[in-house]
Amino acid sequence: MRFYLVDDDIMVIRILENIIEEAGLGDVIGHSTESDSAIQDIIMKKPDIVLVDMLMPVKDGTRVVADVKAQAEDINFIMISQVSTKNMISKAYTAGIEFYINKPINKIEVVSVIKRVKEKLTLEKNFKIIESMVSGSAVETKPKVKDSQMRNIRMVFSKLGIMGEKGGEDILIICKYMLDNGITNFDFKVKDICDKLSDNPKAMEQRVRRAINKGLINIASVGIEDYMNENFIRYSNSLYDFENVKAEMDYIRGKRDSGGKISVKRFIENILLVSEVSDWSY
Repeated sequence: MRFYLVDDDIMVIRILENIIEEAGLGDVIGHSTESDSAIQDIIMKKPDIVLVDMLMPVKDGTRVVADVKAQAEDINFIMISQVSTKNMISKAYTAGIEFYINKPINKIEVVSVIKRVKEKLTLEKNFKIIESMVSGSAVETKPKVKDSQMRNIRMVFSKLGIMGEKGGEDILIICKYMLDNGITNFDFKVKDICDKLSDNPKAMEQRVRRAINKGLINIASVGIEDYMNENFIRYSNSLYDFENVKAEMDYIRGKRDSGGKISVKRFIENILLVSEVSDWSY
């Protein structure tokens, strides 16, 4: 795996370089402390993963991501910054980042996030191989995945607190597969798709279920703290059945012996519907 590092602090670049090399994650093929030169260098060298600081001078990290994605959409970005406001993080995910890491840099977190992105790339590679085997040259004629929808799904996952979950990455792969192949709502079996996308479909299904369940727990916890929270209002009934969210809230409060239930099929259908909404300003 090839990495490129962008930060106006050379010491941060050296720290990241050491973490990547010591953990055996891959090779750092370049770095830059200036945003403009970084954009052209990244496009020329085509790294697999770019770690970029958000608060770069001249052009911030979000602009770097957007400018590179406009010319090389296959390059993956991890944003690093000490700024963690909801608005700036949303803009970063809209631009096309995969994950967001907070400063100061934590070695364990950096290694964990990079491994998640590598796993995602491996899954996507396997998906393309399987798709090519099944469809042959017909792959080229299939409609391209709606990039805006995939970005929106990532943003929703971030708000649900499941963006860093392995099952979250599995769901992204499933959604991409459905969009690429024009699979409509109520016209698929999750098990069948996992069979196509994974050598261990049962494990993939279990990861997906755990991620969706964690999202349920997180959104229920938000509702307990602030019943009028915008994320709770928006997702408690659009992605989940509100009765099950309420049941999970009561379980967390100790008012019942079991929490809410989830439906993998319903969640994936709903996340695709929600991802079509273009207004992400709130």
